[in-house]
Amino acid sequence: MEKIRILHTNDLHSHFEQFPKIGRYFEKAQHDSAFDEVFTFDAGDFMDRSHPLTDATEGQANIELMNKFHYTAGTIGNNEGISNPHCVLERLFDHVEYPIVLANLREEDESMPKWAKNYHIFSTKAGTRIALIGLTAAYPMTYGPNHWHIKMLKNTMDAVLPQLVGKYDVLILLTHIGLRMDRWLAENYPQIDLIVGGHSHDLLPKGEKVNQTWITQTGKWGRYIGDINVEIQDHHVVKVEPNTIPTAELSEEKTDQAVIAGYYEQGKKLLQAKKVANLPAKFDNNKKAAIRVSLDAIADFAQVDLAILSSGLFLDPFRAGEITKYDLQKALPHPMHVVRTTLAGRDLWRLVMEIEKNRHYLEHFPLQGMSFRGKVFGEMYYKGIEVDMRRRLVYVNGQEIDPREEYQIACLDHYVLVPFFPTLAIVGDNEFLFPEFLREVIGNYLARKFPLENQKEGTEKDEN
Repeated sequence: MEKIRILHTNDLHSHFEQFPKIGRYFEKAQHDSAFDEVFTFDAGDFMDRSHPLTDATEGQANIELMNKFHYTAGTIGNNEGISNPHCVLERLFDHVEYPIVLANLREEDESMPKWAKNYHIFSTKAGTRIALIGLTAAYPMTYGPNHWHIKMLKNTMDAVLPQLVGKYDVLILLTHIGLRMDRWLAENYPQIDLIVGGHSHDLLPKGEKVNQTWITQTGKWGRYIGDINVEIQDHHVVKVEPNTIPTAELSEEKTDQAVIAGYYEQGKKLLQAKKVANLPAKFDNNKKAAIRVSLDAIADFAQVDLAILSSGLFLDPFRAGEITKYDLQKALPHPMHVVRTTLAGRDLWRLVMEIEKNRHYLEHFPLQGMSFRGKVFGEMYYKGIEVDMRRRLVYVNGQEIDPREEYQIACLDHYVLVPFFPTLAIVGDNEFLFPEFLREVIGNYLARKFPLENQKEGTEKDEN
């Protein structure tokens, strides 16, 4: 009888405040003599560019820290695959010390990314062959514009499993596809022994068994550590006992807070060294001014006249004088991208009516997920659009909207994904614009409009 211990994490999202405790737990567990072997897996979204150190190092600091956890293998989540430009993901794993398994992502020419493999097979000391397959969330709308080819789950599994026939005894999947799709895999591929999952941020304290397959997930942000006991007899799994350990209940050492603060300060210092623009006095602590110039920025980037943004995106107002990449990262931490949407006039009118109908509800609506890093959705702002709700009229650049004419509007991928504005997702011709983030788009625009070398602090440059 083989006794195996499997440690796992998912959706760490650069929550480095958990890393000291996770590291100590892993180190002790990985040397547990009560087990024949210990394996450690990560199921993706280990990085999040809302943390200054991750943003400043483009995830290299995360890789350095993850290497210290001595993972056996990992896969990627959408924060690695979509929130990073193609070139950043290409070099993200240059220094990783464990294999990245990912069966459903390809380069545009259908070649395998140099940093990943479809599957990984390793043997225990007793000769049991364990096969690992990695899968990430299949989002063609956003992977495609980022110059990746994402494969659907069924097509991927049907292609990879025949390659593994006769090569393994135990099959484990590392997935970043969410609990609903994990259950689908368990129902349709009974040969899977264990799914170590992520993406949907579900906490399964004792795992979940679907048919003969166990599914595990530890919530989000490193708040829990996955710890699974597995018994194998004659090279076949005979027992799986999943557990989750609350990180908050683990002991803290005196140096932990200093280490955690050091990660933030290191990133802050790196970003503060990168100056962006010199803003005039009107921007000082004026959120509306920040929103207005940001509307101009995304419209300019999308090469359109119209734009929409919500105030909840702006966690901090801009300030007058020199601003840095840290200021922008702190104000706009969201890994969002600009979308250029084409709508018929009648559909643009309907979108505006959806916005107005939801306006007061959304102003204080607490929102989580879908790349949002703020607290509330906030108030909607327009560029180039005016509304007369008494008469239910919409004006575009001063002219009443023509229901048969086509209009283009700059918005965010966030607005396409949230359920409040269905017109965007249902009838909008949406072009996702990569690779720049929202804050990079705005930063580049500010650098052009208010350049560091041409403006003295407190002097407003003519914007016309």
